[in-house]
Amino acid sequence: MHVRHDPGDGEDVRTLAGSVDTADSFLSQARGLMFRSSIPDDYALVFPFGEPSVRDAHMVFVPFDIDAVWVENEEVQHVETMSAWTGRAEARCDTLVELPAGAADGVSVGDRVWVDD
Repeated sequence: MHVRHDPGDGEDVRTLAGSVDTADSFLSQARGLMFRSSIPDDYALVFPFGEPSVRDAHMVFVPFDIDAVWVENEEVQHVETMSAWTGRAEARCDTLVELPAGAADGVSVGDRVWVDD
């Protein structure tokens, strides 16, 4: 699986992550990235929620910064770099993507982000 990004022109599609895990159970969604010491540069944790709603993310027990991207119907709703241990943010989405800090540089609200095989 890959997480892809298109800023809107269809010609500058890039891969944000080539190593993707899916948090698709209640337990995996509750745990997220907690208790990990680091994540690889090419990694993403994707939370597929199904129905759009306001979803939050927190950095309790996550000792490294991350980029979080809230996506609804493949359209970016919010992007935020979250600080280790203390970060918290929320936005509407049907999918939340967590990446290493800096991996979402250049991703903006309105861009297309999706997961493919």
